[in-house]
Amino acid sequence: MADHTGREAVAAVWRIESARIVGALARYTGDFALAEDLAQEALAEALVTWPREGVPRNPAGWLLTVGKRRAIDAFRRRSALDERYAALAHELGEGGAASGVAPAESAEDVLWDPDQIDDDVLALMFVSCHPVLAREARIALTLRVVGGLTSDEIAKAFLVPTATVQARITRAKKTLAAARVPFAAPSAEERSARLGSVLSVLYVIFTEGSTASSGDDLIRLDLASEAQRLARVLVRLLPNEPEAHGLLALLELTAARFPARTAPDGTPVLLEQQDRRRWDRAAIRRGRAALARAEQLGRGLGAYGLQAAIAECHAVAASVEETNWERIVLVYEALGRLAPSPVVDLNRAVAVSMAHGPAAALPIVDQLVAAGALANSHLLPSVRGELLTRLGRTEEARTELEHAVKLCANERERSVLTGKLAALG
Repeated sequence: MADHTGREAVAAVWRIESARIVGALARYTGDFALAEDLAQEALAEALVTWPREGVPRNPAGWLLTVGKRRAIDAFRRRSALDERYAALAHELGEGGAASGVAPAESAEDVLWDPDQIDDDVLALMFVSCHPVLAREARIALTLRVVGGLTSDEIAKAFLVPTATVQARITRAKKTLAAARVPFAAPSAEERSARLGSVLSVLYVIFTEGSTASSGDDLIRLDLASEAQRLARVLVRLLPNEPEAHGLLALLELTAARFPARTAPDGTPVLLEQQDRRRWDRAAIRRGRAALARAEQLGRGLGAYGLQAAIAECHAVAASVEETNWERIVLVYEALGRLAPSPVVDLNRAVAVSMAHGPAAALPIVDQLVAAGALANSHLLPSVRGELLTRLGRTEEARTELEHAVKLCANERERSVLTGKLAALG
């Protein structure tokens, strides 16, 4: 029983405090890769010690102390008795004596400076999402060192082998070291340029969680929830960044519909069929508050804020028919000018079809087809098939939906498309 309780405590503390611990160790050692390794060693020691000796009164302090002692040991092994070692030893009261693993009692006096912690976590997010890293590496590293997820959990979330995730994380740390990326929050001037990378990573993580690109589940709540949690952390760290609030608003408003998006057996429920009484009203309130804050701070909404404004239109409508589709079309047009992409145009076409009918929307979709956009995605043929169905062009619709079924990698979404095909007769 004690063993089980101890392991649960380790998991809970790690999920909550891992970013602070890694950040603090990175600041103390000046070595991001080493800090992550030290934190993992402290975690491993806790998994052995806590079930046997009990959970310490200051669990986070215990982990940080063990990590710092391991740092001293690492410097000793390298024969690097330099200023970093002296400073660390002095802070721990070591005085140069040999150190082993810290017992639980020795960490009770470790104090956490809230301002310093915030700086550490902010720096950790910006380093993990540094533009020098490939997109997949940013995602894996952020989930590992900021989110506290294990390599197995990340691999499961993205349906890739654990070895692939571990390789990405290792390669990312080597890249950061080779590029001599300092562990520090960027200056105010640099922050605006690099904030987009952080927001993009959180958005990608949430998107994969809200509509899985493959697999048997439509929604991966653990992944989406982690992105929401990290977005809340970012807003707390950067309270005056409007796009951080815009992203949080988008995530909250989108997640509010999760309870109604699937039937009890996991089957997807389309927007027009959803029971809106099941939508999470607390999440809607949080999302609208974040959107209002983004509007107050900025001189016009950014790309995430505009998407949040669209999500708000859905959140406040009593039904699909009562949704303000005209406003949604206008917001999509603004989004297309600010952040043009085929996906934005496709979504605008859907909104146009709801506001003005399928005949008005089909030319937009046909332009995307002619341009070769989204060639490997099921989204374009599925939307075109829906428009053709509503126009009574059944055979053309069947061809598009059959193509969409072939391209769709998510089993749940594929079942919806198959159902539409069957409905054609």
